[in-house]
Amino acid sequence: QVQLVESGGGLVQTGGSLSLSCAVSGRTFSTYSIAWFRQAPGKEREFVARTSRSGSVKSYGDSVKGRFTISIDNAKKMVSLQMNSLKPEDTAVYYCAAGLGSIYSTGYMYWGQGTQVTVSS
Repeated sequence: QVQLVESGGGLVQTGGSLSLSCAVSGRTFSTYSIAWFRQAPGKEREFVARTSRSGSVKSYGDSVKGRFTISIDNAKKMVSLQMNSLKPEDTAVYYCAAGLGSIYSTGYMYWGQGTQVTVSS
């Protein structure tokens, strides 16, 4: 089993920054990729960012490229998402996920509970 716990969400103004963290635990951590997804009310779950275990392969959704950065610290078993230049449309519940690697939610077996990010206009 893999367990993931997100933290760091909150309320920020447009143009502000937040850093989210995902604590990863479980016996299979080293074999999985980690991704961030988000879901706003009334919308489908959206791919945000993905990283390989080594951190050498990273992908971002088009809407966050140039603003968000994903990183992984294998020693601490932590994945972070640095979010800059936030916009109201970034408002959503952000989820950390572990799986074999994909930009689609169906590629991930394990999910955290989510953390709320609200960007005020």
